[in-house]
Amino acid sequence: MARIDYVELPSATAHELTRAFYSKAFGWDFAEYGPTYSATGNGTTDVGLQGDPPDGISAPLPVIRVDDLEAAFDSVTKANGIIARPIFSFPGGRRFHFIDPGGNELAVWTTTEE
Repeated sequence: MARIDYVELPSATAHELTRAFYSKAFGWDFAEYGPTYSATGNGTTDVGLQGDPPDGISAPLPVIRVDDLEAAFDSVTKANGIIARPIFSFPGGRRFHFIDPGGNELAVWTTTEE
């Protein structure tokens, strides 16, 4: 079953301040994935803070988890979604980004863990 299980928030201009804010305001613990990316990992919907300017996003990015990434890619394409970023790998998984008919960017991902 496909469901949103992750939301990525932009934090390129104040990554450390953004992380500190959520830690203080809500008690969230973040794992560091390099100097510009951190994420929670203890909830049913986790939050990632994207602080890398080349990969920066300008709005929150909902991320949908699926079991079969290629099938989801085909389904999005056949439904006339616009592929914004083709399938790529990252530590722990693979994903792609698409634009829906309303102009919203979302990502679809699957884990590489067994």
